[in-house]
Amino acid sequence: MRVVKEAEERKNEILDVAEHLFGTKGFDNTSTTDILNEIGIARGTLYYHFKSKEEILDAMIERTVKKLAGKAKKIIFQRDTPVLQRLTKMMLTLKIDDKDFSHGFLKQAHRPQNALMHQKMQKCILSEINPLITNLIQEGIVQGICKTDYPEEVAEMTFLYVNTVFDDLMEHSAEEKQRKIAAFIYNLERLLNMEQNSMKSAIMPIFLENAK
Repeated sequence: MRVVKEAEERKNEILDVAEHLFGTKGFDNTSTTDILNEIGIARGTLYYHFKSKEEILDAMIERTVKKLAGKAKKIIFQRDTPVLQRLTKMMLTLKIDDKDFSHGFLKQAHRPQNALMHQKMQKCILSEINPLITNLIQEGIVQGICKTDYPEEVAEMTFLYVNTVFDDLMEHSAEEKQRKIAAFIYNLERLLNMEQNSMKSAIMPIFLENAK
């Protein structure tokens, strides 16, 4: 007897299976036939929800990034927390790791042969998250804490740096990590036209908390 599922449930089932296959076999080595066989559905059912394998990948990445954006928004509205602490805490919270994607998908995305996966992930993250970081920087400008004519670009550079340098896949010694944290604070202060070490007391506790 054929099982009929609600559209949203079926769509998420397709995404879950695709995430598993992309993570274990890679995007290029996974076919729509592989996905069909794993779920046990007709090709027409798959194409009702997604027109191509690339569309499945886009939807899968968008689903995870929206979850991350939800966490970021909660931090933004913690008005009792100083804006600089919210900025740092949000960016560290938004680091994508294997808990966000299952079955080794993230490691696959970082491999050269799966450059499309990585490119799509970065594009989706920036479009969804960058406005949130920009919002906090603009709040800091209004409060007179910082100053820049390019809040959106500072947000982009800052997020890309944090997401790359402090990625859990990066292996740093304790000394290297401390140097990179110091460099992050030093350069962010200059991007935001702030006095040297003015961000240190706000940012360092967040890094220490995140390291636990």
